[in-house]
Parts: sequence; structure tokens; C-alpha cells
Amino acid sequence: MTDDRPADERHVPVLLQRCLDLLAPALAVEGAVMVDSTLGMGGHTEGVLSAFPHVRVVGLDRDTQALELAGRRLARFGDRFTGVHAVYDEIRDVLEDLGIGAVQGVLMDLGVSSLQLDEVERGFSYAQDAPLDMRMDATRGITAADVLNTYDERDIARILRVYGEERFAPRIARNIVAARAKAPLARTGELVDILRASIPAATRKTGGHPGKRTFQALRIEVNGELETLERAVPESIEALAVGGRIVVEAYQSLEDRIVKQAFAAGATTSAPPDLPVVPDTHQPYLRLVTRGAEEADEAELALNPRSASVRLRAAERLRPTPTHMRRTHADQHGKAPRRTP
Repeated sequence: MTDDRPADERHVPVLLQRCLDLLAPALAVEGAVMVDSTLGMGGHTEGVLSAFPHVRVVGLDRDTQALELAGRRLARFGDRFTGVHAVYDEIRDVLEDLGIGAVQGVLMDLGVSSLQLDEVERGFSYAQDAPLDMRMDATRGITAADVLNTYDERDIARILRVYGEERFAPRIARNIVAARAKAPLARTGELVDILRASIPAATRKTGGHPGKRTFQALRIEVNGELETLERAVPESIEALAVGGRIVVEAYQSLEDRIVKQAFAAGATTSAPPDLPVVPDTHQPYLRLVTRGAEEADEAELALNPRSASVRLRAAERLRPTPTHMRRTHADQHGKAPRRTP
């Protein structure tokens, strides 16, 4: 079933006003440019373009359907918005292609989008039967069915344990392999049945839907989310002008840990502790703008239930990043061609 409603009726951006407040000092610069690295249905970008009439936004998304929907939503802003088919670790290549230097803001709203959850046939939801797909970019890459039908039992268990923090990962993996020996797995409903049979009834009563952790783990594996994020955060910091700000919304602990560690590394001197004078090249290149990770308050939760697990962090660029931190185009590999709608 496809939802034909326009994007602004289908998507409420998480912590929109807080994101705008955090970005405002950096976006006050005349001619400011912000990159919305996870455009989705364009809610955050619409907020930025409305609040800051002088700002241009470049929106990235690997999901071509999201780009199309957001493009319609943001058409009234004309050339102040540019949508690009790209993954967020390609941020500097995208900016170079567009002839844009350092930017004043980067916004990342991680995880699965409202669009992907709501479009049943994409296979992201365990609530309804659908093909085992889970690709954020439906034009390329392996599907969840590929993972379940071709990975060996040990790898499936590892994915479920590490990416889903699933305590019954070995049992689930064993049952998946046994089921696929009879016929390849093709539908989310088949996987949910395996999960119900694998997880003890007492745990199912108290631990939420038995599919939650496994579906998260498969989605992360299919889309290479954590590896991409590990590249994307330093790339995004490198794309910032001095005084620019990066705001990241994460929705599970593995994502948040990557962001936290990257921000902490930038906000800490790299000089040996016994050095009497710290050279400029070893001074922190980031300032933490938020105190730890911020969460949604009661008002936000009432407005948008999907904000329940959000962890928001922000940092400001203090100086150019040390040369040894820079990544060159030679470090980029396996990138598919980008498309500007």
C-alpha cells in the first residue's frame, strides 16, 4: 500500500525548533549554506529555509523516492534548495561538484525515515507483511532477503547481536538457517514467525515486539549504516567553515556512540599531556554546543512519538582540522554516481 499524501502531511521533523536554535548562530552569515545530509521528506530543510531567508540548503538522500517527495515540498523555495542523490559520507564530493566551498551548517537526522517506515512494500516494518527488502536506496545493493538467505549462521548471529543487541541471536540465526533450507525467505511475515518461535514467551511479554531488534540489525547491515556514519561525521566536520555547526540526531546507542566519540576527539587537545605550550595544530578543533546528548521533552513527545529515542548532539568548528585528519578523494571508494533531480 502506497501513501499518496504530500510530504508535509506525512512527516513531522524531530526537534525542529531545537535544531534551528542550535544552527542559528552559524547560519546568520550572509550567503550561508547548510547541508541536510539526511533530507528524507524535507521537514528540517523546510524549517531552515523558512526561518533563514538568506540560507541555501543542499539536501542529500540515498532514497530516490524521498528526493522526489521533498523536491515537491520545497519547490516554492526555488534555487535556494538543491536535492542530490547521494549518501552522507559523500558530502565533500557533492559540495565540490556544486562548486561550494566550506559550509556553515550540517544537519544529520539518522536512522530509518518516516517515509521508509510508512511505505509497507519497502519491508522496514515488522508490523505488516512485505518483501524482505529494507534498502534505503532501492536502486542498488543487497536486500534483507539476500542477507538472510546467503550469510552463514555465525554471521547472521553476529549481526543480530552487535547491531540489534539481541540476546537470543544464536537461536534466531539457527532457526533462520533451518527455515531457509526448506525454502528461501522472502517476506517479513516469515521472519516475524521465526522470531516469535525463537524468543521465549516470557521475554515477548515484557520486551516489546520480537521483531524490533532483528529488523533494526538487518536494516543497519543492508544499508551499511554504521560504517557510513563513521566516515560521514569526520567528512561533515571537514566540510564546515570555521564557526560552522554540525547537529546530529541519533536514535540508537550504536549511532550515538560514533557521534559522541567523533565530537569528543575534536573537542580534546591532541598534544601530549606534559607539553608546556600547546601548539595551534594540537588545539581542539571543535567546541561542544550541547551538554551531552539532549532528549525530547514531554511537549515534543506529544507532538511526535517518533522522537522518543532521539539523542541530539551539536558541535561548532573552531579552526581548520589538522592535515593528518583530512581525507582525500583517493580514500573514497565504492561510490555510485550521484544524481541531482
